[in-house]
Amino acid sequence: MGKKKKTDESSSSSHVTSSHPSTSTDDFSVHFVKAEEEDVITTQIRDKTASLKSNATHFSAASAAKGGMLCCRSLFSRRRVLHSRTVRVGYGPVGHDANVTFSPNTVCNQKYNIFSFVPIVLFQQFKFFLNLYFLLMACSQFIPAIQIGAPITYWGPLGFVLTITLIREAFDDFVRYLRDRDLNSEKYEKLTRDGTRVEIRSADIEVGDVIIMHKDRRVPADVVLLRTTDKSGACFIRTDQLDGETDWKLRIPVPYTQHLPNEADIMELNCEVYAEKPQKDIHAFVGTLKISVDDTVQDGSLNVENVLWANTVVASGTAIGIVVYTGRETRSVMNTTLPESKVGLLDLEVNNLTKLLFCFVLVLSSVMVVMKGLDNLWYRYLMRFILLFSYIIPISLRVNLDMAKLFYSWQIGRDKHIPETVIRSSTIPEELGRISFLLSDKTGTLTKNEMHFKKIHLGTVAFSSDAFEEVGQHVKSAYAGRLAKHSFSIKLQNAVEAIALCHNVTPIFENGETSYQAASPDEVALVKWTETVGVRLANRDLHEMSLSVQLPNGQTLQKQFKILHVFPFTSETKRMGIIVKDETTDEMTLLMKGADTVMSGMVQYNDWLDEECSNMAREGLRTLVVARKPLSQQEFDAFDRAYHAAKMSISDRSQNMANVVNRLLERDLQLLCLTGVEDRLQDQVTTSLELLRNAGIKIWMLTGDKLETAICIAKSSGLFSRSDNIHVFGNVHNRTDAHNELNNLRRKTDVALVMPGSALNVCLQYYEAEVAELVCACTAVVCCRCSPEQKAQIVQLLRKYRAPLRVAAIGDGGNDVSMIQAAHAGIGIDANEGKQASLAADFSITQFSHVCRLLLVHGRFCYKRSCALSQFVMHRGLIISTMQAIFSCVFYFASVSLYQGVLMVAYSTCYTMLPVFSLVVDRDVTATNALTYPELYKELGKGRSLSYKTFCIWVLISLYQGAVIMYGALLVFDADFIHVVSISFSALIVTELIMVAMTVHTWHWAMLLAQALSLGLYMISLILFDQYFDRQFVLSWVFVSKTTAITAVSCLPLYIVKALRRKFSPPSYAKVN
Repeated sequence: MGKKKKTDESSSSSHVTSSHPSTSTDDFSVHFVKAEEEDVITTQIRDKTASLKSNATHFSAASAAKGGMLCCRSLFSRRRVLHSRTVRVGYGPVGHDANVTFSPNTVCNQKYNIFSFVPIVLFQQFKFFLNLYFLLMACSQFIPAIQIGAPITYWGPLGFVLTITLIREAFDDFVRYLRDRDLNSEKYEKLTRDGTRVEIRSADIEVGDVIIMHKDRRVPADVVLLRTTDKSGACFIRTDQLDGETDWKLRIPVPYTQHLPNEADIMELNCEVYAEKPQKDIHAFVGTLKISVDDTVQDGSLNVENVLWANTVVASGTAIGIVVYTGRETRSVMNTTLPESKVGLLDLEVNNLTKLLFCFVLVLSSVMVVMKGLDNLWYRYLMRFILLFSYIIPISLRVNLDMAKLFYSWQIGRDKHIPETVIRSSTIPEELGRISFLLSDKTGTLTKNEMHFKKIHLGTVAFSSDAFEEVGQHVKSAYAGRLAKHSFSIKLQNAVEAIALCHNVTPIFENGETSYQAASPDEVALVKWTETVGVRLANRDLHEMSLSVQLPNGQTLQKQFKILHVFPFTSETKRMGIIVKDETTDEMTLLMKGADTVMSGMVQYNDWLDEECSNMAREGLRTLVVARKPLSQQEFDAFDRAYHAAKMSISDRSQNMANVVNRLLERDLQLLCLTGVEDRLQDQVTTSLELLRNAGIKIWMLTGDKLETAICIAKSSGLFSRSDNIHVFGNVHNRTDAHNELNNLRRKTDVALVMPGSALNVCLQYYEAEVAELVCACTAVVCCRCSPEQKAQIVQLLRKYRAPLRVAAIGDGGNDVSMIQAAHAGIGIDANEGKQASLAADFSITQFSHVCRLLLVHGRFCYKRSCALSQFVMHRGLIISTMQAIFSCVFYFASVSLYQGVLMVAYSTCYTMLPVFSLVVDRDVTATNALTYPELYKELGKGRSLSYKTFCIWVLISLYQGAVIMYGALLVFDADFIHVVSISFSALIVTELIMVAMTVHTWHWAMLLAQALSLGLYMISLILFDQYFDRQFVLSWVFVSKTTAITAVSCLPLYIVKALRRKFSPPSYAKVN
């Protein structure tokens, strides 16, 4: 076997660079060795595994929670050391692994259990300073010396906030529990040792079980595929819940077990499966399989193409597999991480203002103590005054904002103008209203990712879409066999046949219709084009591919090809290849296609490839270079031996395989053609980009495409305007080059920049701050040949050097996830390329044009409403604290509460909460005007709606109104102090309602209802709460007249000032309306 390396000696597992299948029988090449040699090697591996197990360590509850399977019963468990395992069919783990307790296959996404729920939720709440502050204030009421009024005054608001939080968390966790219970209770079939089927719950599945998974059923654990009932001898799976990709993946069963007469024969085999230690990489798996037959051992390698990951779905046939990983050791769970919680800029600003209010409480309390006179008990009075003025810090602000965010999310989700929009992060909707930079992917974001074959170039002649009929005639004549070997038609035939064979497309026949499954829409577009010119992909399975060729006389020629090896496309290699054998001529050929940057170094010398690639790119076409290489039997045998040896290696398997392919095959290829595929722009992209640009948002396009294609799309989409002076950043190899190019850019103004990813790397290495300064000054930016890591790096650059400006990122593919997660607001497009970006994003939309309404309408409304809500909640606390301060000053700085018990609790809940919260349905402009006048959006980025200036204005308003109400009540009352309470508190409530009404821009029925309910509830309280109000007095005209007069003085001047301002210096939104 030659397996001298031990799996666990490598620091990291080898990576198979694609999830697409190799359809060669050689994937499980059979070699016969002596059983004694195999046992020696197996013992070495197990000994190594045992030594690793002895180094087990414990872990804390916090580290146990990582990975998404946060189950509270894990809080006191030990960390499981991940290691490889060997399992025998019908017997489970063997050798040292037989004594290992593997992870149970239970799904547990709950955050809490019945015992930990309350402690953990309370801990999460009181780790915030303000909540802890109010807890201390409430607890202080148990100390008689500093007790002020009834304890409910302080415990009431705190209890309300905590109750809302506990109910929300309990509901969310209960939903998670129900979902977990459903998954754990799913029924599957398990093969027993005697070959019979028994039913088993998903939670009861263990490592080594042989389970049966039917079509459209979830795979409950990571399994090695042993057998499938699909006619093709393979198994298709859907992986959209794992990696977000919507295309079906082909998985290959072990050939030996697949060819057994029936499934019961599997359990009679002496078969052992070795699997590497669990890891996160879903595109890699290293394993071996050993089948002992008499005195010989059939040994083969296993890779990712032989494995079904948990939480994928069987898309075809019935699959039978042996479980190798369960529970927390499955790939899906190991890749489930708790997403980083994003905090919006508005939340940070509100937090800073709250800190100012806390300082104000300390200063005011200290002043009151000094004015009262310092004595031995000064600290007691300081605490009492802090308690009295604690309402300055709004405890309900956080709850109000959280509830408002949930309402915004609901409102966005039901907007019929942007259907199927999903809010995945309800904590940052206000961020949408302050975006300064929008970083966008190209393919599938600005374009539709719907590919159409447009052009083929053979070096001497090119054919566009209007000449494809001529291509078909040439191809049909060539297949008729009456042409010279080196004629042009033969060359065109070779090119078309190569395109028809070199791919990973599989035709699917259902209900009399044919559809194509492939890794990318480019592949499907190429195969569909060959069908239009007379060469149709008729069938494909693991080992063979057949083409149906139309001949000039109308007859059909069937060509059969045996698939010997497939080298799948990856983003790293940027190419794919296949070795096929023509069963008619027995000729073996290597066919390859890929990006010009990698293929140009593999093909024979030519003088046209680079030029034509640039020409097609300028037309906005995606190019692929197609080449071939005939292989003799000797060449193929030499490669096959070396490739098999590389596949049998345990460590660095994928790198060894790639090295063999590069060394023995990827040399001196015959260039066949250059193809051009068009990716059409999405609907309304041009108008959307213009709208966003007018809104003051700078738009950058980050793409992996070549420079010419990127420029072409930037022009056609309107990202670059006609008046823009386009500056293409030159080649940069060192610090001097970077310095010179940046100086060239500095001397230009109003330019649109095009920058290759290679140049960006060098510039960021030496001149990070300068790059941020110069690039941000450009009208538009395009970064081409950009890797996923570079996309995220650009986002971080803007966040670092352009704070506090907000950065949004939008994309549709897995290569955009890092960029989306790094941005302040990540927007994913749920489109053809898959759901990975959509699932990772904060906001998910279906097309790029929806981003305009998402930002300009909903972003504006969310930000403006939350600002108004925050200001009123703070105003509500400031005004009553001002009245308390004046009351204490008048009565010789007495630390006595002005309002007692229920009044203080009801003030911020029953009497004023609904009117203030109703501001979340207010809007200063209509949605139509917000889109018609995108310039209105520019003002939001300045943060003027909630700034230190507006905060100071509201503080002054609170001081004025509090002083008027308190002094007015003291001036007009007769003799009974209860009249002061009645007049001042009534004027306070009415003032709050009037201030809300004065702030409203557009009345909504919910606002009117909130005002009526609050006022009605207070009027009922005046009559019922006779311990606080004199019922006879409050029903008199004297009370009404005095309250009305005080309220008028507190509100009328503000109304006059506001009216004059709207008349002589109206805000922008007022001009529009």
